[in-house]
Amino acid sequence: MKNIPSIQRNTTQPKDLAALRQAYHGWSNTPDPLTKLTRRLSTSLSLETQLGILAEEIGNTIPFDALTYRHQVARRDFVYATGMGGPHRCEYRLNLEGVCYGTLTLTRRQKFSDDELQGIEMFISAAICPLRNACQFITIEQAALTDALTSIPNKRALDEHLERASLLSDRHGKEYSLILCDLDHFKTVNDQQGHVVGDHLLRLTAEALDDAIRNSDSVYRFGGEEFAILLPHTGEQEAKHVADRVRSAVARLRIDCGGTELCATISCGVARHLPEESANHWIARADEALYRAKAQGRNCTKVFASIG
Repeated sequence: MKNIPSIQRNTTQPKDLAALRQAYHGWSNTPDPLTKLTRRLSTSLSLETQLGILAEEIGNTIPFDALTYRHQVARRDFVYATGMGGPHRCEYRLNLEGVCYGTLTLTRRQKFSDDELQGIEMFISAAICPLRNACQFITIEQAALTDALTSIPNKRALDEHLERASLLSDRHGKEYSLILCDLDHFKTVNDQQGHVVGDHLLRLTAEALDDAIRNSDSVYRFGGEEFAILLPHTGEQEAKHVADRVRSAVARLRIDCGGTELCATISCGVARHLPEESANHWIARADEALYRAKAQGRNCTKVFASIG
């Protein structure tokens, strides 16, 4: 019978666990402002929440009247501000490994001392990595919700926003309308002019739709050559006017194809959100109206008429 070697396992000594508990207790309850700051920052990936924590922790040690943070994250301007400013200010560019993660400005009525400025720099040094992580999280999150070709929100973003709009509509009784748009004869464009021209047309269409709507409205790439527009506080007839304005904007597009000029038209279907209606059913009604627009000659707008 062969001897079977025994398996050696590392065992945790009671003194190791006791030391761990003591370290955790010290870490959780330390009055040290930098440890407290980093501990609190580790609880959230929200940039706004982290900046609120940073402002609070700096203010506990170094009084200030206002804190402002500015950065462009995922091609969008992000501004956080708290308090009312004063004539004296200190400003810091938050750089880490050659990348800028925004500008932080503190102001107050009295001049900052050299010791206070050094203290602020210590707080920023402790906060820069969590702030970097929060900025990167926003970038990743936005990339997941953005169409790569047209740079507008994608269907996943639309689904999320429709769910939220449905809840708000039911809760507050506000009107929301949805427009589904489909480029007419787009397959012919791809077949005759190629996908490069087709992609260019999709990008131009996204820009035209975005220019034709209000700041409160949102345009999405629904899929393929289909787009969606979500209009808050908007009834059927007003949404139809927006859809007709969108069609006019697309009809003005021109693409030089080397001797020939490509024009485009778009068909639209409109549906107002109904009480207690799911987002999927709302989309289905807008899609039905779009189908009728395509079936009745294209380059027109049809409304899924609702009662009440």
